Amino acid sequence: MRVRCWYFRQLATVHRVNHPTRPDSARKLGYKAKQGYVIYRVRVRRGGRKRMVRKGATMGKPTNQGVNQLKFQRSLQSVAEERVGRACGGLRVLNSYWVCEDSVYKYYEVILVDPAHKAITRDARINWICKPVHKHRELRGLTSAGRKNRGLGKGHRYTKVIGSSRRGGWKRRNTLQLKRFR
Repeated sequence: MRVRCWYFRQLATVHRVNHPTRPDSARKLGYKAKQGYVIYRVRVRRGGRKRMVRKGATMGKPTNQGVNQLKFQRSLQSVAEERVGRACGGLRVLNSYWVCEDSVYKYYEVILVDPAHKAITRDARINWICKPVHKHRELRGLTSAGRKNRGLGKGHRYTKVIGSSRRGGWKRRNTLQLKRFR
């Protein structure tokens, strides 16, 4: 594992991989060893998110003056998917999985699909991803890692996210809608 981390550290931040490092995990998440499927490996820096302000001056109320002990809203895995999705604009992000980590980086492998490839468009199991509505799923929180950070779920604990999102539910409940003829 340490040798693998060392080897990954020598490579570029985002690079293509010929074969998945963990074939069992890749296949569970939808990967098939055929044309049209691509694997990219990406590394993301570990740790929290420091607020980018000059000299630590946030210019606001004391409750918002934190700089150091802040945590990013999304997981590092969803950040990794996003970076690969931006680098490979013509491909669609299907899923991703953890590979290894060291003290500085976490390494993920992202499964991508080519929506223009005939092997994908003719396969009834995967050609749903070819529709235009699935462009950049990773940027809109539609992948598995992205959905986990949106607070979606079923049951009495998730009443605030009924109607797609927390913000959407709040907006619907707090908007005054007056019928035209009333």
